Amino acid sequence: MTWTFTHDLDSFLTTAEPAAALHPAGNTLVLTITAALKRHGLRFYGDGAPLFGWWRSPAGVVDGVIVWTPPHPLQVGMVPDEAVLSLANAFEEWGVNAVNAERAVADALTASWPDRAIAQEQRLHRLAELTPPSPCPAGQARTATTADHELLVEWHRAFGRDTGQPVARAESSVDDRISYGGLALWEHRGVPVSMAGMTRPTAGTVRVAPVYTPPGLRGRGYAAAVTAHISRAALDAGAADVLLFTDLANPTSNGVYRRIGYRPVADRAVVTRTAVPTVT
Repeated sequence: MTWTFTHDLDSFLTTAEPAAALHPAGNTLVLTITAALKRHGLRFYGDGAPLFGWWRSPAGVVDGVIVWTPPHPLQVGMVPDEAVLSLANAFEEWGVNAVNAERAVADALTASWPDRAIAQEQRLHRLAELTPPSPCPAGQARTATTADHELLVEWHRAFGRDTGQPVARAESSVDDRISYGGLALWEHRGVPVSMAGMTRPTAGTVRVAPVYTPPGLRGRGYAAAVTAHISRAALDAGAADVLLFTDLANPTSNGVYRRIGYRPVADRAVVTRTAVPTVT
């Protein structure tokens, strides 16, 4: 039973990705992050060198994965209980100051941090049966194009500010999603009023993100409508599962997604520390 850590993305993709793909919901963040790094390069999320890791069971089977793209939180996929302590010890060596993991795992990994704080609590949802909002708000959805680039970049950055998760490389992220039809807009009288995006398919799974409506236009059903639209687009493109995350501090959005057919899968937490350990 041991962790293997490496900066070699190809090694991770060859050794660990096939096992992680057997549980695409629990490993959705790790899978989409590593796929983006493969497509766009190792500095896609920032200038720090990414770190990849996998845990092998006594039988030699990979059943735990992580990826870290500094300065963002270390993303923990599905990991067994017996892998947590040694992973937490590795954190101290690396100087990790933020972790994103399933709630119980996040608590266990950061139990020794005297200055720990819950920065965000998230809930992962899976689409059960898509139920478009009724009545539907005024307007209609359309696929975003390069003509929408400036607005989409602005809204991606605003989404990051609202959620406390700054969007790295907003311009390139928008360009990439436009290239495969991964962004949709809801328009009212020809004016965009809400946005929803989706990831590329990974292990048969698509995740809806981001969903954003400017503050002055909220509460009118636009987000539900554009999310239902892009969820249908993901299904039509062949996705076996459609996922999305919500912020548990926002009961309104949780209710919106439940009404259009999303059901809870697991809760996650982003845990941070204020005093960064010194790496020697």
